[in-house]
Amino acid sequence: MTEQSPALGSRAEKWAFYKHALWIMLPIALQNLMDTAVNTADVLMLSQVSQNAMSASSLAVNVSFILNNLIFGLSSASAVMAAQYWGKGDRTSVERVLGMSLRTGVLVSVLFALAAAVFPRQIMNIFTDKPELIEEGIPYLQVVSASYVMGSFAQIYLSVMRSVERVMMSAVVHCGAVLMNVLLNACFIFGIGPFPELEIVGVALATTVTRAVEMLICIIDGAACKRITLRVKYLFARGGQLMKDFLRLALPAASNDIVWGLAFSVYSVILGHLSSDIVAANTVASVIRNLGTVLCFGTASAAGIVLGKTMGENQLEKAKVYARRFIGMAVWTALIGGAVILLLRPLALQFMGVYVKDATDLARDELNLMLYINAYYIMGISLNTMLICGIFRAGGDVRYGLICDTLAMWGYAVPVGLLCAFVFKLPEMWVYFILCLDEFVKLPVNFWYYGKRKWLKNITRTQDAA
Repeated sequence: MTEQSPALGSRAEKWAFYKHALWIMLPIALQNLMDTAVNTADVLMLSQVSQNAMSASSLAVNVSFILNNLIFGLSSASAVMAAQYWGKGDRTSVERVLGMSLRTGVLVSVLFALAAAVFPRQIMNIFTDKPELIEEGIPYLQVVSASYVMGSFAQIYLSVMRSVERVMMSAVVHCGAVLMNVLLNACFIFGIGPFPELEIVGVALATTVTRAVEMLICIIDGAACKRITLRVKYLFARGGQLMKDFLRLALPAASNDIVWGLAFSVYSVILGHLSSDIVAANTVASVIRNLGTVLCFGTASAAGIVLGKTMGENQLEKAKVYARRFIGMAVWTALIGGAVILLLRPLALQFMGVYVKDATDLARDELNLMLYINAYYIMGISLNTMLICGIFRAGGDVRYGLICDTLAMWGYAVPVGLLCAFVFKLPEMWVYFILCLDEFVKLPVNFWYYGKRKWLKNITRTQDAA
């Protein structure tokens, strides 16, 4: 006789659920932590060069930030489809999804790479009108542009691997790449040993070399993996109905993440045209906030994998119960993240006051206020990410997120922020506070939509139909 699964809602079933959710979430959170560690290392090292170098890199990185959001949308669509077909047991469809998503991601990232390499000055002019920051950012963009294609390949590949529950493999590869990146940063920024001293350009070169190695490892793993194989024929094959399904999910998801990413970039544009001090303060505050959101984003990603697989198995009632539990986890991870921000506040202020070369007292005071604001802001980020990117996308519901973020960020945050900064000329920190209200504007609507259960769907097809 086969052993029966524990009843839904029993203590044994809840323990099994949370154990499985943590098994998926923690490696993803570790990857997020390591990504933040790279950004932290960049800030720490560049702060020893100058405040301008630190600020310029934070502005120039907005290009990769926008691209990463676009690739995140594509990888989200591929992850949703891969998770549901994995739950269904259709390995061939998962491999086809992997191939078509890699092809799409590489084509998109090539366009970004060409733009950064050919038009770096024009791009920097978008984010700031400070000549000293523009000149620092130009060579950074030219060198880092090559990393966009390789990084996109690795990001999509590892996302699909997580969806088929190879979370440890994904974590090992990505975390190894992060450690390599930090080491190369130090070597290229300060000219350690035989390496040249390249300062801000060293960050870009270290990123490019690391992404090349990471992509190579993914290619080798894809050829050797027995669970899901990276097949060259699927990189170039027509997708048929499966490709239509992928585009139906990918286009709104990518548009959603681009809308969100561009809005955040406009926030940087607004701050970048106010003063160098608030840019410097925001650079450090963003690093601390990213540390606080590590568990939040990891939990949302785990929700997408677990719920996608469950809906692919056509266990919709179970998926509804799981979604409610993941919302509870999002609340707890936000509380933990807020506590992390407050605990790190004294260290961040000491860092800004002592270690950032040329840092001003005003930048330090603004950082202090920013960290208090971010301690509550993280609750909105955690819940909205769980709902839009975790729960809704797991069932293939991607259009709602696009509409919601467009209205909240471009209907409220961007125009109100521009008016407050350049028309009403409010103090800098009031502008920052108003920009940080965007997550709470859309939160009540997101919970209303969650209650309608339109996201609760099995989107898989039979192999013939796919």
